Amino acid sequence: MKQVTGWWFGREDRKLGYDDDREIVIGKTHIVVGEIIPCKRGLHLSKRLLDALNYAPGPVIYKVRGSGIIVPHGDPVDKYACSERTYLAGGVDISETLRAFACSCALEVVHLWNAPEIVIEYLKTGDRKLRAEAQEAAQEARDTAWAATQDDRHAVWAAREKQNKQLTKMVNDILRR
Repeated sequence: MKQVTGWWFGREDRKLGYDDDREIVIGKTHIVVGEIIPCKRGLHLSKRLLDALNYAPGPVIYKVRGSGIIVPHGDPVDKYACSERTYLAGGVDISETLRAFACSCALEVVHLWNAPEIVIEYLKTGDRKLRAEAQEAAQEARDTAWAATQDDRHAVWAAREKQNKQLTKMVNDILRR
């Protein structure tokens, strides 16, 4: 049987979305019937954690295996829609890990712009009391920084792959506990 292993983010209530509401349990397999169409019908997953994060409805991570009918989505492929999805591990809210990861990624590129000190302090400490002020200060530079990254798509994809490896290691460490 054809299978694909990857990642899927779920909601904090640990139930399927889109009016399905089945409970997610490690070791259990969910099945959907009918035509499998990515973004419309199927049980989704992504091989790369960062791709799964793009579609995340919440912060609860699962390591999953898709099987049955498997339909890829995107070029390059960023997710799969499957008729069956088995929950192998996880069910863990990784909000704090995602926040730390985002700060780490931002610190890697903070030298590319004249970041306000409040932003740098927040990124280094993760102090929630500084978050709103840092967010406001960073918002002003957001459009300029985004435009600059679009100029060098190759560098962006290379950085994204490095970030994916970093986040995958962080989540795997959590799942091993």
